[in-house]
Amino acid sequence: MLARIDLRGSALPGVRDLAGLLPRAATDIDSVLATVRPLCEDVRLRGAQAVREITARLDGVDAEDFTVPPAAIQAALDGLAPEVRAALEESIARVRKVHADQARTDVTTQVVRGGTVTERWVPVRRVGLYVPGGLAPLLSSVVMNVVPAQIAGVESIAVASPPQRDHGGLPDPGVLAACALLGVTEVHAVGGAQAIAVFGYGAGSCEPVDMVTGPGNVYVTAAKRLLRGLIGIDSEAGPTEVAILADDTADPVHVAADLISQAEHDPLAGAVLVTTSEQLADAVLDLVPAQVAATKHSERILTALDGSQSGIVLVDDVDAGLAVVDAYAAEHLEIQTRDARAVALRVRNAGAVFVGAWSPVSLGDYIAGSNHVLPTGGCARHSSGLSVQSFLRGIHVVEYDEQALAEVAGHVDALAHAEDLPAHAAAVRVRQKP
Repeated sequence: MLARIDLRGSALPGVRDLAGLLPRAATDIDSVLATVRPLCEDVRLRGAQAVREITARLDGVDAEDFTVPPAAIQAALDGLAPEVRAALEESIARVRKVHADQARTDVTTQVVRGGTVTERWVPVRRVGLYVPGGLAPLLSSVVMNVVPAQIAGVESIAVASPPQRDHGGLPDPGVLAACALLGVTEVHAVGGAQAIAVFGYGAGSCEPVDMVTGPGNVYVTAAKRLLRGLIGIDSEAGPTEVAILADDTADPVHVAADLISQAEHDPLAGAVLVTTSEQLADAVLDLVPAQVAATKHSERILTALDGSQSGIVLVDDVDAGLAVVDAYAAEHLEIQTRDARAVALRVRNAGAVFVGAWSPVSLGDYIAGSNHVLPTGGCARHSSGLSVQSFLRGIHVVEYDEQALAEVAGHVDALAHAEDLPAHAAAVRVRQKP
């Protein structure tokens, strides 16, 4: 369990070589495209009937209409446990507060007298938000997807989540209740690759969308890759992961619990401890078996912690630890060291950073106010988590008057001829007075 990699006592390799040494879940999206492609094509060609047959075959639910009736959405909210409703309402309020500060305003720059460029921020018209329902019904993902879309000003929002045989072929009641709290009235009981195809091509009462966001399994990710271009996507998400950078001041009980909590998501989940303290590593390894045995999903957790995607990395000092976690570029990164905030501010690559002993990843999953739809698989080197910006497009509006154009006609002419595009120059020259 949690194999060790000892990087102490010698210079660390380069970033790419270092990343190759670290534990990481292998996700072969290409390997499932042959399965996903005909599913998506079937939905494109036959629409709702294809969705019905695929859902019956894969989910064991045969429903003539996969759109959830509004009465069922309201009934889920009416039946929601009061403590869960209170927690969802607090989560929504905090996520709204954080994401409201991400709103963009149009900016006009006067380049020269008579010449301006305005950057307009325009929301995507219609989005499809996917909420997983496999090993865990992620009602919190409803909040994380819907709130930034609403703040961005998206006018049409549809949610899809897999049907559950235990709930009469409807999505999980918690997912439906979260939709009701957020005012989402269009929900579809369809999951997997076929849900992405419904969003992309349209089927039944679901009109095609412009963009799809939300986490999902490898089949969902493969469908997003396949339909990318027809639709925009947030990312090609892989298995979830946490890295913890810790020194000898960290509490091993906290560290063990946090590794376990992330492993609870999925047998492929990655849990990586990077530490300067061999004593901490030993203590964590001693604590993990009892903590795992005491939790509900012990088999799933053990599989994740035993896998090649999880482990403990020993380093000489915090500087080396920072180099390791930057190379790893974790979806979630915890900093449990002396001067944790100062260390956290030196991090370059992470989906989200959790600072100190009292900011576990679980807080961010639900109620910190941050977004939990984050880049995985090292994509935090170049990508961000879901935000209001994800649903906005910047459009430049260029407006020059006659004099402002005349002043730069010579520059356009020079550059156009340098690129051997004389018609570009002519399009400016034809506007000039003889």
